[in-house]
Amino acid sequence: MISAGEFRNGVTFEEDGNVFQIIEFQHVKPGKGAAFVRTKTRNVITGSVVERTYSPTEKFENAYIDRRDMEYSYNDGDLYYFMDKESYEMQPIAASDLPDNFKFVKENTDVKILSYKGKVFGLEPPFFVVLEVTHTDPGVRGNTATNTLKPATLETGAEIRVPLFINEGDKIKIDTRTGEYLERA
Repeated sequence: MISAGEFRNGVTFEEDGNVFQIIEFQHVKPGKGAAFVRTKTRNVITGSVVERTYSPTEKFENAYIDRRDMEYSYNDGDLYYFMDKESYEMQPIAASDLPDNFKFVKENTDVKILSYKGKVFGLEPPFFVVLEVTHTDPGVRGNTATNTLKPATLETGAEIRVPLFINEGDKIKIDTRTGEYLERA
């Protein structure tokens, strides 16, 4: 059990059958009235973010999120298969359970599978990946007065915006958390 007075960033707890993770918290002690805890929480299953206030004495059940290192092997239609690095078992995950930033993951890439009580609800790809540009228009000479970007298609099929000097066949580094171009690799 954890009380609202013990909340810290990253703590996960169960409330009304849902699992929440603390994004931000603030202990407030007004001049008049009782103290309270103002929080910004994210539902780890649905991804929705909610701001709530709690009494510091409210108690909640701890929620333990299981993070397992797995390797993305292949996809077969609507299922994506991941291999457990310790037992070599294959685990299928439906495309609907994968986050948007999975579009930056190539085959044979290590990822973290997130589950709660055996139910997989998400995936954490590596923060940075190096991918090859498979299609992009050539940059127009003289169009560099400002920091101009153009669309580019990567080897995984994802589309991002890159600087004009990037050409087809170039390998680039991408931040999977924001989906932005970082540098040439």
